[in-house]
Amino acid sequence: MGLKAGIIGLPNAGKSTIFNALTQSGIPAENYPFCTIDPNVGIINIPDFRLYELANIFNPREITPATMEFLDIAGLVKGASYSEGLGNQFLSHIRDVDAVIHVVRLFEDENVSHIEGNLDPIRDIEIVETELLLRDIASVEKRMEKLTKTARIRAKESKIDLAVIEIILPKMNDGIMVHDIKLENDQHRRIHQMALLTAKPVLYVANVDENEILSENRGENILKLFTFAEKRGNAAIRLCGNLEAEIAPLLDKEKPAFLLEYNLPEAGLDKLIHASYSLLGLETFFTGGDRQVRAWTIKKGTSAPRAAGEIHTDMERGFIKAEVYSCDELISAGSELALREAGKIRQEGKNYTIQDGDVIFFKFNV
Repeated sequence: MGLKAGIIGLPNAGKSTIFNALTQSGIPAENYPFCTIDPNVGIINIPDFRLYELANIFNPREITPATMEFLDIAGLVKGASYSEGLGNQFLSHIRDVDAVIHVVRLFEDENVSHIEGNLDPIRDIEIVETELLLRDIASVEKRMEKLTKTARIRAKESKIDLAVIEIILPKMNDGIMVHDIKLENDQHRRIHQMALLTAKPVLYVANVDENEILSENRGENILKLFTFAEKRGNAAIRLCGNLEAEIAPLLDKEKPAFLLEYNLPEAGLDKLIHASYSLLGLETFFTGGDRQVRAWTIKKGTSAPRAAGEIHTDMERGFIKAEVYSCDELISAGSELALREAGKIRQEGKNYTIQDGDVIFFKFNV
């Protein structure tokens, strides 16, 4: 499975700068609202050193990393839910994503105007999220009207869906995001089908300046943002969009020296990717051989047959068993033969739950 994340925020928050750094796509990033109208789309490889360690062992003809898709969505403003600033068009682009990357401006720059005049991360977040919520309320009310009509003729599914809406709508009108409303698993599934904007998991990205990213102490606005995210049960990271734009085009061999110079443990964009991965509860398994070494993305808790289905539906349908070992064990042993001789290659059946870093050979028959 792939991951599709939408990058949102107020105009001039640095969304396009971060998207450019992620994808090296060279899209415009100008000092005026609505520079981005149609969403820009970029597919990037997920950085994972384990994939290349495996490639050193298998010496395959092809190396295929897992990927993520990012959408750079135009800046939202007050009134977007009522079509201000082409808002309805922009909001519709968010429906298709799995997760929301909310870029919050925390850098001062006299050459880049702030649409609200000054830095205030919580205000800026609430402006955007209010527009998302208003759009969702309109969608839910419209859905409720339709369900009320079908429920009258005793349509069982309509009545169940209507009951869930009657739970969430009053809370939404009180300003609560759908993601923050406690629901049962079946209720979550029914809400998921509606593709509501505020039901999606959120990663807040504090876009700071170089002084902030290099400082050991977090500024007042950073602390406000992280406290806000923690209270909401969402994740937050900080990065410097301008610095990431300098790092992105460097050769792989050049990046470690650059990061060391700035005393950074990893590129902020790698941090963003890994945080997005964690946000959606994803993990990676690998397949390997002399033809190809490949990383595959699955949800945590996925069974062996379902994981096989990510490769091909026939493999899930005809699943027999899986030969499994951990990536770390293989790297330590140096070869599959050494692992086999040490008795560390396991035979797992249909009830096996895939673990992050598993290397798997599926056996099937159709």
